Amino acid sequence: MNHQLKLRAALLSVLLLLLLLGIWQLATMPRASAPTAISAKDAEYAALMGQAPSAAGDTSAKVDGFPTPGQFLHIAARHLSDPFYDHGPNDKGIGIQLAHSLLRVALGYLLAMLVAIPLGFAIGMSPLLYRAIDPFIQVLKPISPLAWMPIALYTIKDSSVSGIFVIFICSVWPMLINTAFGVAGVRRDWLNVARTLEVSPLRKAFLVILPAAAPTIITGMRISMGIAWLVIVAAEMLIGGNGVGYFLWNEWNNLSLSNVIFAVLVIGVVGMLLDILFAALQKKVTYAE
Repeated sequence: MNHQLKLRAALLSVLLLLLLLGIWQLATMPRASAPTAISAKDAEYAALMGQAPSAAGDTSAKVDGFPTPGQFLHIAARHLSDPFYDHGPNDKGIGIQLAHSLLRVALGYLLAMLVAIPLGFAIGMSPLLYRAIDPFIQVLKPISPLAWMPIALYTIKDSSVSGIFVIFICSVWPMLINTAFGVAGVRRDWLNVARTLEVSPLRKAFLVILPAAAPTIITGMRISMGIAWLVIVAAEMLIGGNGVGYFLWNEWNNLSLSNVIFAVLVIGVVGMLLDILFAALQKKVTYAE
């Protein structure tokens, strides 16, 4: 039954994709019109801008406006065929840009883990500490991560490190809250058994509390990763230099809507893969009582 449901869901997804592609094709089909003569002045300007007229059906020409599915696939194949080229500061392959973004996310996320998980453990095990720190969490948690960017740029004075700090500040709260909630929610009878057996606090933390709270902790990590990937794109639009967010913004400034759509889909696919990774990890640590 479960296998049939998955098969039907996959078939429905394919049908929806085909429907969207059909709508896209119909919405972007070129309208038939009589050929217009181009003046010498316009032809010279187009040549200088790299937009010289091309024969109809030539998908290698620059695509102006919203591309058709066929034009988009051609552009995507061109990017993916050589993702690591480097032709200067403003012309790098999508693989290089993606690597910069993932590195920033990994560093900021790792710093958030080093702070949030131990602090969440301490808060979850101590009602006094929870009551003392909760007001600070409630004040800082709703602040948009990008609101920290001007402060980070002023104090750190390095745009790349500032981006890592923004990832840290947006990733720390879901992990901290979920870790504290998971630790505080460990069943009392398990803790009583550990106390009866005179298990040391360190062994109790690693052998009793951590396995019991692991699914909730991983859920917080999964939420944090989703937020981090969401924020890094916006942060890179501000700090510039490199990264998939900068690539997207730079292509928009170049009026290349096709490349903008390609960058958006790359961001979505990478975000989906990161979420699948954490979902698999969460499934590994989840147990049935």
